Amino acid sequence: MPEIAYGSVRPLPPPVVRGFEQIQRFWEPDTQRWTVKILPGEYYVTRHDEAITTVLGSCISACIRDPVARVGGMNHFMLPEDNSTRDGSWGPVVLSTRYGSHAMESLINDLLKLGAVRERFEIKVFGGGRVLTAMTDIGKRNIDFVRSYLSLEKLPISAQDVGGDQPRKVIYFPADGKVRVRKLRPIENRG
Repeated sequence: MPEIAYGSVRPLPPPVVRGFEQIQRFWEPDTQRWTVKILPGEYYVTRHDEAITTVLGSCISACIRDPVARVGGMNHFMLPEDNSTRDGSWGPVVLSTRYGSHAMESLINDLLKLGAVRERFEIKVFGGGRVLTAMTDIGKRNIDFVRSYLSLEKLPISAQDVGGDQPRKVIYFPADGKVRVRKLRPIENRG
């Protein structure tokens, strides 16, 4: 992407992968890229030099790319699994990317549809903080889940920044695999 001086005309946004037309993008002068902000339960994949950003507390984001196919994406899930039918009944099951297993499958499957190859995946994992100490450590459960999931799928983690007690702002650049992580002030100390 050519360098563009601050305040100059921004380039047109790159085409969106089919199925992600509803995701809002904005021009970010700091990164000089079109950027997508994903919220809990969302994910995004791209073939272009875009940035994907989110803010994580106990949630997890997996950033996955295939450097050869030049496709990548990020998810943001809240809980390891859907326990809404704990009684063992076969009630209606709603798959949601709020839950780790579906969030991981959705991201991986959409990358494969774009030509990615599993054996080339570069995977980076972020989040899982214990940001509310008075509550159950959902962050640790999310970390345990994503590590177990990737291990079972034989997909190695190339980088991670997980745990601790601080929220994180994550900016992922799928085109080159770089990630910016900024630790934020702990939630309980904000006032």
